[in-house]
Amino acid sequence: MAAILEVKAVSKRFGGLTAVNNVSFSVNAGEILCVIGPNGAGKSTLFKLISSFLKTSGGEVTLQGRRINNLAPHAVARLGVVRTFQETTIFRAMTVRENIIVAHHLRSKASLFGFFIGSQQARDDEATFGKSADDIIDFLGLDSIRNELASNLPQGHLRALGMAIGLATSPKVLLLDEPFAGMNHQETMRMVDQVRRLRDERGLTVLLVEHDMPAVMKIADRIVVLNFGEKIAEGTPKEIQNNEKVIEAYLGSEDAAIGI
Repeated sequence: MAAILEVKAVSKRFGGLTAVNNVSFSVNAGEILCVIGPNGAGKSTLFKLISSFLKTSGGEVTLQGRRINNLAPHAVARLGVVRTFQETTIFRAMTVRENIIVAHHLRSKASLFGFFIGSQQARDDEATFGKSADDIIDFLGLDSIRNELASNLPQGHLRALGMAIGLATSPKVLLLDEPFAGMNHQETMRMVDQVRRLRDERGLTVLLVEHDMPAVMKIADRIVVLNFGEKIAEGTPKEIQNNEKVIEAYLGSEDAAIGI
């Protein structure tokens, strides 16, 4: 299977602190790859480097062979690497459908001035975005809340809306930042199924950071483990569960912390 995204010897230093140190791995097309590690392992920093919200101190990130690290974040998103956030990209005073429509504007053909004056291209874009938003709502099973204000949504629906916003940008690789955070078991399993459907039915490649180890072990094709900014393991869920370095990193206990 061909790699669509490659992280090559990526490092990030903040003064004398090395947050990410010489990390390398690849993500295959159509794969669900999870990045895990204890608190402070460098997972969030790595995500920011891949999506170019932070500049690398060394190494490079490539998408289908094209270097994308240190570009403007919106340029990386236009190329197809889209990061979802826990809640910061959601307009709480807008409805679910309105939020998804707004997210489509990364793909707009009309200029900002065109939208201001209501040009034909702008009207065409809006019609296209509306149809696409309805398609995403149907795909994710959000029809019952399409006209609900985002401010009224419970945690599970907020996470689903964040995923819908990511889908609206037509990504090649979707980066999910703790998509199961704050959910109960039932909500988590429903979201696990949704992420799988993104891969199986929409052909998306998914890279996610997550603390919920039972969910990770259930959803991941492969797992990359970080500790103190360095990659200490990479493999299938079963291989990671039995890896001595991983067990040691999680406080040396073979328990539910890493899905054992």
